[in-house]
Amino acid sequence: MITFDRVSKRFPDGTVAVDELSLEVPEGEVVVLVGPSGCGKTTTMRMINRMIEPTSGRLTVGGDDVMTVDPPTLRRRIGYVIQQVGLFPHRTAAENIATVPELLGWDKRRIAARVSELMELIGLPPEIADRYPHQLSGGQRQRVGVARALAVDPPIMLMDEPFGAVDPIVRGRLQDEFLRLQREVRKTIVFVTHDIDEAIRMGDRIAIMSQGGHLEQYDTPEAILASPANAFVEEFLGAERGLKRLALIPVSEVTADPGPVVHPHDSSEHARKVAEAAGTDWVAVVERDGRLLGWQFVSELNGRVERDATRPFRTQVNADDSLRTALDAMVTSRTGVAVRVSAGQRYEGILTQELLIREMV
Repeated sequence: MITFDRVSKRFPDGTVAVDELSLEVPEGEVVVLVGPSGCGKTTTMRMINRMIEPTSGRLTVGGDDVMTVDPPTLRRRIGYVIQQVGLFPHRTAAENIATVPELLGWDKRRIAARVSELMELIGLPPEIADRYPHQLSGGQRQRVGVARALAVDPPIMLMDEPFGAVDPIVRGRLQDEFLRLQREVRKTIVFVTHDIDEAIRMGDRIAIMSQGGHLEQYDTPEAILASPANAFVEEFLGAERGLKRLALIPVSEVTADPGPVVHPHDSSEHARKVAEAAGTDWVAVVERDGRLLGWQFVSELNGRVERDATRPFRTQVNADDSLRTALDAMVTSRTGVAVRVSAGQRYEGILTQELLIREMV
């Protein structure tokens, strides 16, 4: 969808912002440009819609050289979201979303239908349609900005630190909402951030850049975390590279340990033998049909396993959760493990620290 072929940007004062950058952005993927301040990531993104023009090289969008396309025509094919949102203060939320359709001459009925559709899609309540930007929360303003960028259904979106101006809790929610939205609309997105954790969470691919617009590594988050290309990338990823990898690996990719399983009415002696074989001082109590009831210390058993004496596992994980989520469960659990369940509370086994360590090394 987007191709940089040895693209450079040199400013009149001699500053090299981007130096012979070559990479391809596949259709329908989120590519995140990340790196320290001054590495040329925003300049790179803004060359795509000719807000900044390349000095040399060839940059194509959908097969067309951007330098041969009229800038306004090019920009109508590309949605643009920035950190401070940039909403028009004198226009309501609905009017902001309708900006580009109005410029293209859509009729009022079509515009109203599109605004309503987008507000529902991005999770905005209908009652804020007539509110002005100063009457909206930061998260709501950001959502309106995204809706405005999507208004004419552009195949490409550029997002320049779109969630950087909101607090961490709202930021996390917006990231979740964005990922949900992307699963539905499948846009080709170039996303700029300085936060490597956000890059790992949001990107199908990550381009790590260094000062002077040099591309240090371009690959999937999993590949970069597993095999940094050089010392710069390794340092930029930080000391918790192994933990970051756990956030990308779903629980379904590892085989759960069977764990110390007993059933209601099993004898205390049997439960003790099961726990001893598993190296634990507790047992998981599971119904004969596989439904998880909870757990119990073997020292508390009196003759046999009783349903009413079980404690619920405080945190459970399922196949779609990440191994990082499983680690969080282990840290807060008295048993020191994460119990995995499927639909209907069916017991699938436990995840242990040993299993996670094998994935991290």
